[in-house]
Amino acid sequence: MLNSTSSPFSYFILGAYMDVGRMKYLYFIITAVLYITIIVSNTLLIVVISVNRSLHEPMYLFLCSLFVNELYGSSGLFPFLLIQILSDVHTVSAPLCFLQIFCLYSYVKVEFCNLAIMSYDRYVAICHPLQYHTIMTHYKVLILIVGIWLYSSVSFLTALMLNIRLRLCGNVLNSTACRNYLVVKLACSDTKVNNIYGLFGTMLTVIVPLLPILFSYTKILKVCSSGSRQTRQKAASTCTLHLASLLNFSFGCLFEILQSRFDMSNVPSVLQIMMSLYFVFLQPLLNPLMYGMQTSKIRNSCKDVFYRKKLTDNTEPV
Repeated sequence: MLNSTSSPFSYFILGAYMDVGRMKYLYFIITAVLYITIIVSNTLLIVVISVNRSLHEPMYLFLCSLFVNELYGSSGLFPFLLIQILSDVHTVSAPLCFLQIFCLYSYVKVEFCNLAIMSYDRYVAICHPLQYHTIMTHYKVLILIVGIWLYSSVSFLTALMLNIRLRLCGNVLNSTACRNYLVVKLACSDTKVNNIYGLFGTMLTVIVPLLPILFSYTKILKVCSSGSRQTRQKAASTCTLHLASLLNFSFGCLFEILQSRFDMSNVPSVLQIMMSLYFVFLQPLLNPLMYGMQTSKIRNSCKDVFYRKKLTDNTEPV
């Protein structure tokens, strides 16, 4: 909770919104449709994986965790964004701003860590197929999923508590949503500890997931180079989607870092907004579409769910 003695400001002003007049209703509709699509698609796949026992395998359980995180991250932004689009005064209370910061940044950490354990899962499946179920037990999968959520939440909560204690000399954030680094830039007290911990936390956010990803794909490439055509096809079918998701999210985070830490005054405002929100817009939207359409077991399970529902409706007595 925000300590009232730490800052004279009880709210922040978001300075990146443009006066678009009646166009705001169009932007509201577009944003609402995107949010509804994200909610429906991710929820559908979570339900399909949960109710279908044949999908209770490590790969799909990690995907389920990924889809839950997409709901979590998008819900930390979209409802807030919808309110701001319709509002003429773009302000947010300090507690709500810090809550949004926690949601968005812990979402990033969970996403990277989840993609890391998914790469490890693919490594075991391709490089040690006979020992796969012995290594990737349901207990180990549960520990890994709970571990990444706890690690991500606790590690960023520490940074957030340090920032809440800062004394701020301003309350204008040049952004469409609350950003951790922009809040620190407003401080007129010593931020050395915050900067050191922030740099350390950023390195951990990147390095901790990157190590298992590099290790896994190095081993996978080594096996593929000396393996059979069937092994290469299996690797391509299971790793392509993961790599696409990883690259898309990495580019989104890179755009956000560039937008928040460097002077982007020469970049059009609309492009600035898109760059800063890319990682929360595109990742929750594309992941369920990619995995739902390209993963045959999930695609067939979705068909079965709808087919059974339709069959049940048709056989109901009049």
